[in-house]
Amino acid sequence: MIKGILFDLNGTMIDDMDYHTDAWFGIITDQLGKSLSRDAVKLEMYGKNGEVLERIFGQGHFTAEELERISVEKEKRYQEEFKPRLCLIDGLQEFLEEAHAAGIKMAIASAAIKMNVDFVLDGCNIRNYIDAVVCADDVKKSKPDPETFVLAAQQLGLKPEECLVFEDNPNGVRSAEAGGMKSVVITTMHEKHEFEGLNNIIAFIEDYRNLTLADLHV
Repeated sequence: MIKGILFDLNGTMIDDMDYHTDAWFGIITDQLGKSLSRDAVKLEMYGKNGEVLERIFGQGHFTAEELERISVEKEKRYQEEFKPRLCLIDGLQEFLEEAHAAGIKMAIASAAIKMNVDFVLDGCNIRNYIDAVVCADDVKKSKPDPETFVLAAQQLGLKPEECLVFEDNPNGVRSAEAGGMKSVVITTMHEKHEFEGLNNIIAFIEDYRNLTLADLHV
């Protein structure tokens, strides 16, 4: 019996990943001088911001202060560009209302930094649906490590097997699988074939329109 739903944020609740890609691409190529294609940058966009930079430039290339400064600058670029288009993915508002009315606990479990989580919670006015938040600041190991989702389940007071994860990224689904949780995949950023070999997926969706708890056997 599913008692909780854990949402990744970017690409899962809002369709904003192209804006993150653009922000990272500008920072990495124009500002930091790394010669990478936009597609190559996109492939590195998972985990904490500091981890993204260290994968591309190598560990020790930046000081901790520089990593923090670049991370905040990237998010400011992203928010400035995306804010006029900030909205929930189609059908999610209605799905949140149904789950809330049914007594399902809900959490955000994301590698986003707190300023981006607040950007969505306040910008989309959905704080009343969310019972817990786990973001980059709260974990030592990012997805695909299960820590993010396991901690979110703990904050809801639930066992991992009582939670269903919504994700858009194969590494996020791997994280859920490692934590003992089933997943629903929304194909905003990745295509279905990119999730081959992952055995915890119960459904693929393009958006939340017409999705009900009954469809998920909740």
